[in-house]
Amino acid sequence: MAVSTSPQPLEGTPPALPPVHSWLLHVQAQVEEALDEVLHLPDEECLDPRWAGALAQVRSYALRPAKRLRPALLVAGYALARDDGQVPPGLWRFAAALELLHTFLLIHDDVADRADLRRGGPALHRMLAPGRAGEDLAVVLGDHLFARSLEVMLSSGLPGAARTSRYYLGVCRHTAAGQYLDLDLGRLPLAHVGLWRTLKVAHLKTARYGFCAPLVCGAMLAGAASPLEGRALLASLERVGRQVGRAYQLRDDLLGLFGDASLSGKPGEGDFQQGKRTYPVVAAYVRASAPERAELERLWALPAEEKDAEALARARGLVEKCGGLAACERAVALASRSGQRTLERLPEAGGMRQLLTELVGRLARRVA
Repeated sequence: MAVSTSPQPLEGTPPALPPVHSWLLHVQAQVEEALDEVLHLPDEECLDPRWAGALAQVRSYALRPAKRLRPALLVAGYALARDDGQVPPGLWRFAAALELLHTFLLIHDDVADRADLRRGGPALHRMLAPGRAGEDLAVVLGDHLFARSLEVMLSSGLPGAARTSRYYLGVCRHTAAGQYLDLDLGRLPLAHVGLWRTLKVAHLKTARYGFCAPLVCGAMLAGAASPLEGRALLASLERVGRQVGRAYQLRDDLLGLFGDASLSGKPGEGDFQQGKRTYPVVAAYVRASAPERAELERLWALPAEEKDAEALARARGLVEKCGGLAACERAVALASRSGQRTLERLPEAGGMRQLLTELVGRLARRVA
């Protein structure tokens, strides 16, 4: 599919829908059109039928229905810096590149977590082959998407694309640090984790690359890099992303223990199965009595095969009883409100500030 070559307004979607919802649908449609284009690679598809089949599988995986939040935030950052309501065609390609990079991270994350589901379907390594073979193949395809994302960023034709790509790659290095720390926490007793460690992981692994960077990249591509006013906008967008990204990750922590797989597209017991030391678990631990702490340590240290429905129910009940669920809900609300307060100081930009404010509220309340 060809991506439209004329500048496009931020609006232009069904009027019956709430504005933020219709805007997100518009972004999703444009980005998925761009994704479909950049994932068709005739020069590679002719190399070998097996490689062509693998590319078809990863394309199908990448095009599953998804929120496309990072592209939406990129467009928002661009609009806040430009205030002319126009999206150049190259921005949709750059947005597709962010989504490719996000998909690469999801693939590797699912391999590390040995996850079965992603976006309502099997994780990519489960699609490719059983066991270790599927994991190895998925890592290779993830690496391929990483390379393709850089290629698409640099070929977007946007002024400042190279500078913006360098900034984004620096953020990706911090994302790797966050993923490492997240996996490493799983080896520690709950007594040695601390809430500050979970918040550091949330910032490095989720908030910086998933929220701060798309907003900042959008503004950089619009030219907000050197003048004093532009630097102030970038700093404000970084603050918004940090708070909204924290709220998003903490909500994800709740969904990873208490979520409904039919709504979220991933198991609601996944974090317990993997022994993750997430915010609600650690918040429960610091509030628990000595016997309750011992029980939480025991449950989270169980081998995966012993984490049955009874153990899950006990774990959920303890986290709720000890106040971990409520503490995490409060932290989500606090971070969300902080992000919204920073948003209030940004330019209106043709309604974009209001759209972002509504989006922040939706993300704090999400069930998927």
